[in-house]
Amino acid sequence: MRSRILRAILVAVAVTGIVLGLPLGYTALRLVDDSAHGDLASRAQRIAALIDDQIAGGSAIDLRPAEVGVPVGGHLVVTSPDGVRELGEALDEDALSVEVPIAQQGTVRLEVSARPMRTDQYRMAALVVLLLVLSVGTGTVVATVTARKLARPLRHVASRAARLGAGDFRGDPRRHDIEELDRLAEALDRSAVALAQLVQRERELVGDVSHQLRSRLTALQLRLEALAEHPEPETAGEARAALEQAERLTEVLNELLAAARAARAIDAEPLDLHGELTAIAEEWREQLKREGRGLRVRVPEGLLARATPARLREAIGVLLDNALRHGEGQVQLTARSDDGTVVVEVADGGSGVPDELAGHIFERGVSGGGSLGVGLALARALVDADGGRLELSTARPATFAVFLPVPKAEDVVGVTWRTDVTPR
Repeated sequence: MRSRILRAILVAVAVTGIVLGLPLGYTALRLVDDSAHGDLASRAQRIAALIDDQIAGGSAIDLRPAEVGVPVGGHLVVTSPDGVRELGEALDEDALSVEVPIAQQGTVRLEVSARPMRTDQYRMAALVVLLLVLSVGTGTVVATVTARKLARPLRHVASRAARLGAGDFRGDPRRHDIEELDRLAEALDRSAVALAQLVQRERELVGDVSHQLRSRLTALQLRLEALAEHPEPETAGEARAALEQAERLTEVLNELLAAARAARAIDAEPLDLHGELTAIAEEWREQLKREGRGLRVRVPEGLLARATPARLREAIGVLLDNALRHGEGQVQLTARSDDGTVVVEVADGGSGVPDELAGHIFERGVSGGGSLGVGLALARALVDADGGRLELSTARPATFAVFLPVPKAEDVVGVTWRTDVTPR
């Protein structure tokens, strides 16, 4: 992007330089030529006037008084009815000459070498070229700075759009003081909110539908199991056949739900939670310390979960920020493996979540501390986008649990563990 902007500005500067430079150079050369011819013509006219005065006074033509009007190295030729008189040596073909008539039938031709004029023209041309080079150089510097200034916000907006497409629904307050880009950033933020709400509604709908289907299937299986014990063989056989179909339907439902979760978590990857959560904690430890509070991290080494690093970082960051704003005492960040699932918990020693908010804590606009009530809803949408779920584990003290899927064995190959941060 920056190279395109730089190229466009440089082309504009070059075209402007050519369009202005060629006429400017031609005009400068003409000015030097006209100045040289004008000076020579003025000298020739003065000499012609002197010759006219001599002839009018009846005196013989004398070129000695005209020597002061002849430039150094010049050649003066006076043609009259009395003959031709010369002053100075004849010049070669590269000469600048002016011929002026005299009143008494004759001419005065004054010649000088053209080399001084050519030298002045070369100097003028060099000056014009220097001005063009300085203009293009200045334009290049301005183009580079402008391209960098324009490309940086464009790259940031493009990166923001890419993160949004990857399922990162975090808002971005950064603006660039460029009206069009700021409007685009605001549109992306609105899209992020809309997508987060859509993902949350989808998750809730899938959860409700799956819960209802499981409940109905369980009830149906119980009735069929009872019928399978019927004394009539034909009725019992039909009941057992229907029970098999119900069990197959349950398996299909489980497979569909698993496929839906896998599709949402297409960008997720196996993560070493010990390194990831420790790094996240280091970002928040100083903020909690300024409030006189501590942060304790308990994550076993080698604990793997399938998630997207950016989404997990933002979701855990929201929970830690929530504990900082609304909680009290020491904050605990723990992780453990639990029956094929990895559970990450964030807890604090505060009074917890009020009963009237506990059932709505993840809804947008719901907040108990005067905030906008967006963070927890966004965190749930981010976790859900990776195929996990976020729940309020206990209201008092407030404990939030993030349930993440365990990566498959074939996905674990090549996972690197972070060792640059040591938990405190």
